[in-house]
Amino acid sequence: MISPQALLILWLVLASFMPLIGQEACRIQVIDKQTKWPVPLVILRTTGQVVYVTDNAGVVAFDQPELMGQEVWLDIHSPGYGVPADGFGNRGVRVTPKPGATIIIPVERWSLAKRIGRLTGGGLFAESQRFGDHHDWQETDIIGSDSVQCVPFAGELFWLWGDSNVSGYPLGIFTSSGARSAIPKGESLVPPLKLPLTYFRDTKGKPRGIAPLSGKGPTWIFGLISLQDDSGKERIGGYYSKIEGMLDAYETGLTVWNNEQQQFERQRVVWERSAGKPTPKTVPDGQASLWHEAPGKIWMLFGNPFPIMRCEATFAAWSDPARWEALTPQSHAVDATGAKIIPHTGAIGWHPWRKRWVTVFMQRDGKPSSLGEVWYAESDLPTVPWGTAVKILSHDNYTFYNPRLHLEWTAAGSPQLYFEGTYTTLFTNKQTPTPRYDYNQMLYRIDLDDPAFAAAKP
Repeated sequence: MISPQALLILWLVLASFMPLIGQEACRIQVIDKQTKWPVPLVILRTTGQVVYVTDNAGVVAFDQPELMGQEVWLDIHSPGYGVPADGFGNRGVRVTPKPGATIIIPVERWSLAKRIGRLTGGGLFAESQRFGDHHDWQETDIIGSDSVQCVPFAGELFWLWGDSNVSGYPLGIFTSSGARSAIPKGESLVPPLKLPLTYFRDTKGKPRGIAPLSGKGPTWIFGLISLQDDSGKERIGGYYSKIEGMLDAYETGLTVWNNEQQQFERQRVVWERSAGKPTPKTVPDGQASLWHEAPGKIWMLFGNPFPIMRCEATFAAWSDPARWEALTPQSHAVDATGAKIIPHTGAIGWHPWRKRWVTVFMQRDGKPSSLGEVWYAESDLPTVPWGTAVKILSHDNYTFYNPRLHLEWTAAGSPQLYFEGTYTTLFTNKQTPTPRYDYNQMLYRIDLDDPAFAAAKP
């Protein structure tokens, strides 16, 4: 039997080695100085180039043993958020991290868009979970998701993404991943964002592709719609492209969701490269939106962002290319100085509080980021000139493409407008990917009662 004295000596020896084994992290949380919300996607960098990125709760677990208990400079970088520069042009703060302590860093919001959080990918609360928080959040095994489409279906939301990364392999899903969720409301749409997504999975429980259309290469689906057929049954459809190489389509057409088989099926081939004909321009591609032009006259519009075609808002009309009508989209918008803003991708929709059509779009060849500048504009009708564009979000050498509006999330009588887009290094100039965030969907909100949007009137 070991004597009490021997046990005490053993405990003291083990305790002396504890600092070498590990120590408790310091909790650092970044918040919006104005709203007091936690701010996700804030990059904190030490002078030794150790990088931390806040999770959906605005938290990082700082655990550098050589920096504990002493003053530390943290450089701060975040799209649309930051702190004033010092005399040398550095933007950051000095903190003194200690094991088990909590440090709050307020930042200013410089963009009109308020960041709500990341919707997809792994580790949404990875930093917070090191302190025992948010352990109710379930990981999905989806690491990256490209270009979202989302429509109401059967009382829920039906989600679809393009190529998706999984933990076991880069771009592990090439035939569109998908999920279902409840329609988020109220308090669920403020940080820390938690929107549980129920992914379609294979027999092994892994997320799977839901558009296994025959033919080599990925299947991409845009222009997603949810309409009733002639029997009154709710149907989901989309405009698909079969891809080879980087962005080269060799077949396009219509695809329809088979709810019994839980997958998309090819309904109609619209174009094949092998036929030797040019790519058709009047197709239900991009983003879809409903237009109640007059009592009993409802159109389904398609564009990216401005409408390129319309058809009657019925499943039968959408299914028949002979009933598609070409529209001439507006080529550009202008900002308050009169400068041309060339849209690249985006979406439109009717906002009840604003009583106008609204659009959020990414700018082609913008500055400071070529494909990361995001704008807002309004119009009295979707097919007439849009008013003055107002910049709502900017990135530094980062892409934010295929913005998608979520008008169904706005409460009745509310000036809020939610949108998301793909945050990625694709098409940038050797940008370093942001850990966990790259190639994923970011959700933002703008408040249209802000005086800055007065300039957006058509």
